[in-house]
Amino acid sequence: MRKLYVAMVGLPGRGKSTMARRIRDGLLSEGISARIFNNGDVRRQLLGAESTEPDFYNPDNSFGREARELICRRNLENAQDWLREGGEVAILDATNASRTRRKFIENTLRDHPVLFVECVNEDPLLLNACIRRKADLPEYAQYSKEDALASFMKRISYYETIYDHLGEEKYWMCVDSTANRVLDEKPCESSPYYAAIREIVVSMWVKNLYLARHGQTEFNIQGRIGGDPPLTSKGRAQAQALARHMQSVPIDWVFTSTRMRSHETAAPLLESHPHAHVMALREFDEIWAGDCENMLYSEIREKMPEVTAGRNANKYSYMYPNGESYAILQERVRRGLRRALFLAGDSPLIIVGHQAINRVLLSLFLRQRTEDVPYIHIPQNQYFHIEMTPSRKLFERIPYESGPTRPLDTALKDPQIYS
Repeated sequence: MRKLYVAMVGLPGRGKSTMARRIRDGLLSEGISARIFNNGDVRRQLLGAESTEPDFYNPDNSFGREARELICRRNLENAQDWLREGGEVAILDATNASRTRRKFIENTLRDHPVLFVECVNEDPLLLNACIRRKADLPEYAQYSKEDALASFMKRISYYETIYDHLGEEKYWMCVDSTANRVLDEKPCESSPYYAAIREIVVSMWVKNLYLARHGQTEFNIQGRIGGDPPLTSKGRAQAQALARHMQSVPIDWVFTSTRMRSHETAAPLLESHPHAHVMALREFDEIWAGDCENMLYSEIREKMPEVTAGRNANKYSYMYPNGESYAILQERVRRGLRRALFLAGDSPLIIVGHQAINRVLLSLFLRQRTEDVPYIHIPQNQYFHIEMTPSRKLFERIPYESGPTRPLDTALKDPQIYS
C-alpha cells in the first residue's frame, strides 16, 4: 500500500494545527497509522527562546533563514524515517508559506506522494481571537501580553511577505477551515487515503459540546417575549446547580449571548472554571421579535392577531414585524456555531443560549423537519451534550439538578443517525 505525506499550509491563526490533529485522529480511528511532525516542536528543541523573536522570521535574516531550513530538513527526515519504520501517513505541521519551500518539500520527499492542505480563514473576529491566544503560548511566558501580541503580529507580517497560495503543486486541497468546506483541489486520487482525508476535512468535528439554556427570568414567568430581563431567584439557583453539576467536567471555552440572562447563567460556571476562555457572540442573541419585543403573548393575541395567526400557520418561516423568523435566525446561529467550534478547536465548550437559539443549534445536528424546529423542547434545568466526528456521533439530554454527570438511559438518540 502506498504511503502519504500531508503537508499543512497557511498563515498563523488559520486552523492548521487543529486540522492536522483532526486528520491524524480521523485516520487513526480508521486503523491507519498517522503521526504529526511539527516544525515548531523541532525549532523549540534546537533553538529555544531565541527563535521566538520576530526577526528570526525575517526573510532577510540569513541566520534565521538558514536555521528554518535546517529545522524543515530535520522534520522531513523524521517523517521519512517514521514511514520507513511502518508508518502510513506522515503529517507535516508547519506554515510552508512560500512556493519555494513547498517545492523543496516535493523534491526532498520523493519516496511517496505529498498532499498539501491549505487552511484559509478570513473572518476578522476569529483571526483576532486566534492571534491573541497565540500570545498565551509558553514561549511568550517572559513577555507582557502587549509585547507578546506585538511580537507575534510582526512574525505574521514576515510570513505574509513570502506567502503564496497553492496552485502549482502536484497534489493539493484548499480548505475553508471555519466552514469545513473544500474551496478548490487537485486530488491525489492514486492515494488510498485521499478519500478518507477529504471526508475528515469536510466533516463537522464536535468534541464535547454542551448546550445550556439560561435560567428562569421574570419574563418567563409572565409569558413575555424577548427583552433583556435578569434571572429570578430560581434562575440563579438553576445557574448555581449547572455550575455544581459541571464542576468536574473539563470546559475550556464558554460562549454566551450578549444578553444579561445568558451572562448571569454563565457566571457561576466561570467561577468554577477560572481558566476557561469566555466570549459573548451576538449570533447567539435570542430571536428578535421586532415590534413584539417585551410584549406579553396574551397582548400579541389581543392587539396583533395577525401575528398570532401567521406564527400558528408557519412558525418557522413567519417573521415578526420588523423582527426575525426562525428561517432568518438559522444563518446567524450557524455562523456563531462555526465561530465557536473554530475557536475552541477540539477543546470542550459550552454555549449558554436561549430557547430559540438552542432549538436552531440542535436542528443543525438533527434530521429535523423545519416545521418542527420551533417546537423542540429546551428545558431550563437540563443541558445537551453532543459529540460528532466521522466515526462517532452522540447526542444526549442530561438533567443537572438531580445528581452528577452521567449519560441517560433516555438519551435522545436516533439509531439511524447516531451510534
